Amino acid sequence: MLSTYFIATFWVFLDRFYILTSRISAEAKSLKALYTGQSKSVAQNSLIFTYLSRVSTPNKAIMEAASSDAIRVSTKGLTWLSIIASTSPFIGLFGTVIGILETFTKLGSQSSASLSVVAPAISEALIATAAGIAVAIFAYTFHLILKRKAYELSSLLSSQSEVILSQVD
Repeated sequence: MLSTYFIATFWVFLDRFYILTSRISAEAKSLKALYTGQSKSVAQNSLIFTYLSRVSTPNKAIMEAASSDAIRVSTKGLTWLSIIASTSPFIGLFGTVIGILETFTKLGSQSSASLSVVAPAISEALIATAAGIAVAIFAYTFHLILKRKAYELSSLLSSQSEVILSQVD
């Protein structure tokens, strides 16, 4: 289960990171063109462009809808990273408990038990907890990185919207 979580964590992160990075780059270029006066509207590769091309006069409602839709699509997978980050330590702990229970069951069937017999089995069981914590660390870190990227994208879209709306007024 933890290996599936680990693979899913990296899959979501790499996919969303690439998408958010390319969108941030496109929106930053579009905003720069608006600020410098090189363009009166957003670039054609901007996430807002398709919404603006459907209306004759830009308004606040259409700009907010465009921004909201872009952020919603761009942040897919963040919920999964949050779920993985919060549940993987418990899955690891469950694996440890099962491992310790199996160790004690084996010890019960032996006539004598010493530390040299118990220690390796318990240390093997603790590997599950370490794996759960490792997966959680990656998932939580990636969640925060992507959340920050989504904020950057939101900020760029908001700035473009404000510039476009200021030109209409």
